Amino acid sequence: MALEIGRAGSAAGSLRLADDAPRSGYPWDIPAVRDLSQLRPHPRVTFLVGDNGTGKSTIVEAVADAMGFAAEGGEYERPGELPAVPRATLGGALAPVLSGTRPRNGYFLRAESFFNVASFVDAGGVFSPDRSIYGDVPLHEQSHGQAFLAVAANRFGGDSLYVLDEPEAALSVSGALALLAIVVRAARAGAQFVIATHSPVLLACPGARIYELDGGGIAPCEYDELETVRLTRGFLDAPDRFIHAALDDP
Repeated sequence: MALEIGRAGSAAGSLRLADDAPRSGYPWDIPAVRDLSQLRPHPRVTFLVGDNGTGKSTIVEAVADAMGFAAEGGEYERPGELPAVPRATLGGALAPVLSGTRPRNGYFLRAESFFNVASFVDAGGVFSPDRSIYGDVPLHEQSHGQAFLAVAANRFGGDSLYVLDEPEAALSVSGALALLAIVVRAARAGAQFVIATHSPVLLACPGARIYELDGGGIAPCEYDELETVRLTRGFLDAPDRFIHAALDDP
């Protein structure tokens, strides 16, 4: 299984724009969404990066929706019920080209609704203190970042699809580096990742394909040319200059 996004009739493991998908109004007025057919996910790791509002989360949510993940995130085709969340903004806009392209296993890590997923895991019969697929400590007895890493360390493996929406939201720099190591090992074992992120640490993943989203749409970009990398480096080199500019100080 290798997920691609493109035209109908492309290789197995592809997604295409559904025939009845709308083409106007929100979120189709976002340039990257209109440019969605240009996205060609890498068979191992693909990043979407860009400023707030450029469509990263909208697109990864649409990918997760098309591949059969629950809107709030969690295990692929996970049994049980969770509190309802709104369907992906682009829900139904992407469709698998072949029904057999859906992954056998996977995880959708959606940072904004992870609390609900963790509650389901801890209280819904999936967790047991001595033998848990999520580790030996209930997710809600860990910090937000520790719970994210527990999911990644225990659930990310080969031959699966992982869709991650800003997973760095709960992580320190060292935590992001730990997650990067988990992603690299899982990708080497055959997993595929589609990740929306702002993190220069995660974006340094060796061999990954990076797409930058901006007012012009979607375009592949090298790590050193990414705006988030250049701004982070600039800030670390001269934080006072950036602070004065942000405060409009003379």
